Amino acid sequence: MKILVTGAAGFICGYLIQDLLDAGHSVIGLDNFSKYGRAEKSYDLNPRYQFVEGDAKNTELLKELLSECDHLVAAAAMIGGISYFHEFAYDLLAENERITAATFDAAIWAHRSRRLQKITVLSSSMVFESTTEFPTPEGAERRCPPPRSTYGFQKLATEFFVQGAHEQYRLPYTIARPFNCVGIGERRALCDREIMSGNVRLAMSHVVPDLVQKVLKGQDPLHILGSGKQARHYTYGGDLARGIRLCIEHPAALNQDFNLSTPVRTTVLELAEAIWRKIHGSKKPFTYMSDLAYEYDVQERSPATEKATRLLDFEAKTSLTEILDEVVPWIEEQIAVGTI
Repeated sequence: MKILVTGAAGFICGYLIQDLLDAGHSVIGLDNFSKYGRAEKSYDLNPRYQFVEGDAKNTELLKELLSECDHLVAAAAMIGGISYFHEFAYDLLAENERITAATFDAAIWAHRSRRLQKITVLSSSMVFESTTEFPTPEGAERRCPPPRSTYGFQKLATEFFVQGAHEQYRLPYTIARPFNCVGIGERRALCDREIMSGNVRLAMSHVVPDLVQKVLKGQDPLHILGSGKQARHYTYGGDLARGIRLCIEHPAALNQDFNLSTPVRTTVLELAEAIWRKIHGSKKPFTYMSDLAYEYDVQERSPATEKATRLLDFEAKTSLTEILDEVVPWIEEQIAVGTI
């Protein structure tokens, strides 16, 4: 199968493209390097991988690339950590809406006029931003109040694009909702604004790399955003890549939506202590203090994962301990060379 992946230079797509290539697919990656700048990938020289530098808002370019593809993974988007939701509240809505419209215009054309079989859309757990239903099943995004953040609202709008394209043009689809991707390879974004967290300057705004770098830099007590009671499901990038690939390949994924996540619920405070113990062991008592939380710091993000297990035979099995075994040394290296 030949697959076009938009947003190819993004964090999750770094895992996804490698997984697709390992599974024998051919991949065209499209990105304009607007977030991280240029970076080498392990698969750049793979003969089944072609990279195209370009803008996912360019419908004609998308049509040209899709004319020879069987599948489209719509992953291009402005995306970042919690500070992004406040710093770029308008751009996240407007820019992502332009990307989404261009992508669906091209996909509808390629399905009707060429050989495109299906679009797989990377949505977000933020569509559940306002839910009070836990663990949150697929479908709750339509029952709960709409997201309060512009990012969450636009991601929900993307799912309505899916609905509209399917109802009017019979475009086949799968919606994949990754939860709290953690792994290696994510760097400081070009537009990130440095934020003080205690005595440490941050520029990632994702909780795992932020906490790891603060502990590695010797912060004591460790500064935590909010109370630390916020609940998340930290899911390894390699597991998410496999889940997204199954969304592409599996017949049972047709016209379905899936939460892709570890079933393990972890509070920010539990995460912080796990990172502290991973770096300091028992030599140093764990101490922390709470900083003022952001407005859109969702307190609970806990998905139901049974549907993906039942229909796709997908489970995210990599434990938080295993994730930290990989992530902590990588972040330590990146601190040393100045990329984080």
